[in-house]
Amino acid sequence: MSCFEIIDPRFKALIDPVAFLETIHTGNRWAEGPVWFGDLRCLVWSDIPNSRMLRWDEESGHVSLFRKPTPNANGNTRDREGRLITCEQGGRQVVRTEWDGSITVLAAAYKGRQLNSPNDVVLRSDGSVWFTDPNYGIISEYVGEKRPQELDGCNVFRIDPLDGSLAIVADDFSMPNGLAFSPDESVLYVADSGFLTDDKAPHHVRAFNVAGAKLTESRVFAEITPGIPDGLRVDVEGNVWISAADGVQCHTPDGELIGKIRTPEVVANLAFGGPRNNRLFITATTSVFAVFLNVRGASYPFRPSDGRPRKY
Repeated sequence: MSCFEIIDPRFKALIDPVAFLETIHTGNRWAEGPVWFGDLRCLVWSDIPNSRMLRWDEESGHVSLFRKPTPNANGNTRDREGRLITCEQGGRQVVRTEWDGSITVLAAAYKGRQLNSPNDVVLRSDGSVWFTDPNYGIISEYVGEKRPQELDGCNVFRIDPLDGSLAIVADDFSMPNGLAFSPDESVLYVADSGFLTDDKAPHHVRAFNVAGAKLTESRVFAEITPGIPDGLRVDVEGNVWISAADGVQCHTPDGELIGKIRTPEVVANLAFGGPRNNRLFITATTSVFAVFLNVRGASYPFRPSDGRPRKY
């Protein structure tokens, strides 16, 4: 049986009818934060409650321990130099893994008050780091550690690429979660998963216009049901692939739901990868799945430093 559910004929152009959903690993407690390393031909992801990160080798199919402990690592991405950037949900900070394996803290506090529990992170081509900071990790002993909340709310932050300063770019979310830029980086999509802990809170994805270091013209891009939106990714045609309780939902740049990839477990996050960047890796509760598509993920290729001074 096909894993694809076609809601609108436009979805057919994005899938291959002979492709199927593959299980590449199982045995996680809550798989999250997949990130593709094309240069190493591997996928790295977080297993939040187990406070570890795992690595899958594309050539051999072997899964090995990447790092433990991780302070309940969640979302991951790579910077312009290809280094790993991680949201440590339990550690309440965003960190970068240097080439020698050492850890550099990029953000841990805002105006003297500790962050809540950084959740997901994305990079813009100017080198700025954008991340979400809900409070999931400080209200749970399962995916973090119960602690008092020091900040007034749950925000979306931006780390400046030149001086490392931290700024709030959106402060009106219930629980900001996954985020991704459109292919031309003119739009930022941010999930609000507040419904997970409050049935009166949102379960939608919002879109913002990006004006330099600021976000403008907020609007609801898509309501996600069943479940909540968590992680999301964008393909080269601008379609937005969003996690949900029944799999991965594909929405056009206008927000229309045109198809789904059905999965047997609730999806947390996803990432494009593979040699052609057309393989979608899906972290879904205990398992990691993969499926080949007929469209490539939007990529932000790494490039050497331009020589400008950078704090981080």
